[in-house]
Amino acid sequence: MSNEQSADREVLFQPLQIRAMHLRNRIVMSPMTRGFCPGGVPTDAVATYYRRRAEGGAGLIVTEGVAVDHPAALGDAGLGENNIPTLNGPAAIEGWRKVVEAVHAHGGKIVPQLWHQGVMRKPGTGPNPDVPSVSPSGIWGPLGRMTSIAPGSIPADPEIGAPMSESDIEDAIAAFVRSAVNAVEAGFDGIALHGGHGYLIDNFLWEGTNLRDDRWGGSRAKRSEFPAEIVRRIRAAIGEDFPIFFRFSQWKQQDFRATLADTPEELGEVLRPLAQAGVDVFDASVRYYNRAGFEGDPACLAGVARRVTGKLSMAVGGVGINQGMYDRDKAAAVVSDFTPLIDRFAAGEFDLVAVGRAMIGDPQWAHKFRAGEVTEPYRIENDGILS
Repeated sequence: MSNEQSADREVLFQPLQIRAMHLRNRIVMSPMTRGFCPGGVPTDAVATYYRRRAEGGAGLIVTEGVAVDHPAALGDAGLGENNIPTLNGPAAIEGWRKVVEAVHAHGGKIVPQLWHQGVMRKPGTGPNPDVPSVSPSGIWGPLGRMTSIAPGSIPADPEIGAPMSESDIEDAIAAFVRSAVNAVEAGFDGIALHGGHGYLIDNFLWEGTNLRDDRWGGSRAKRSEFPAEIVRRIRAAIGEDFPIFFRFSQWKQQDFRATLADTPEELGEVLRPLAQAGVDVFDASVRYYNRAGFEGDPACLAGVARRVTGKLSMAVGGVGINQGMYDRDKAAAVVSDFTPLIDRFAAGEFDLVAVGRAMIGDPQWAHKFRAGEVTEPYRIENDGILS
């Protein structure tokens, strides 16, 4: 690699301050569900898994989805159900404390991605199989358009039960807040909320699953009220020092063609209430980070989010890999030309770059990216830890 190319890559190794969190660079390990936490408790192997990515140069780690303290938060969503981590109870908090300490020991920062499966939870599964799954309007998605990454999981009827009552909604909000408080107790550096991919928060954001006409539904801004209230309540509970990240997506597991917004202006209607509530960073989840977010606008979705909210944004989707998530039309291979990524970042389109599968494949990805070395797309380490 030439000195000129090396200098170009250095733009991603600028530090960044987000509230009290100081990041050494802009490289983030993206959240990826694994299921290696028996009974919801992270093991020493989990601490080693995250430690190695911090040791490999990632400035920030966003954990796999961590189920919030709600009886219907966790079940079988096509990912298994018995080994998903939680932040509920002393054992889980202590397990995460060990993870945090391991990451901090190597100069990284770490936040948990708080997760409620919503309609994607298969009824009758999880720690509380007798508890019904919950959603704002009691539906899984619009009949006739539903697709899914989990074969055979599409229900014959879009109705899954009754719409959430006011007390149901309050219970779910309180569960997110309890888990955020537990995260701070465990030593995490901030909070991330999973607001995409057809899970509970996204069920409120998407018109395909939110048909309400009360405070919690109607316009795009009103459909954002549920996550906005979660953000406000978390901010009040944890104070001003901890940043809050928010993942959103256009696509849903129920419908890859779904959208929250069809124009940048409409996306602003969705995201601005969240920005005003206290979100610091918008994590724009797409399968290809480099594609335009909207027709006629060259900015990627993360770039549009940054522009319409004035907040920091994070790009994710196929960084370092030539294949989008869930695309199987070609074999995954490493990417060696990062010019589009560097150019967009240098132009101020987004502030952070999240790396998923490429960093699973190589814990040293951040160091190797900086040095211009080629990484391996997927491998299993000899220590038995999925890398």
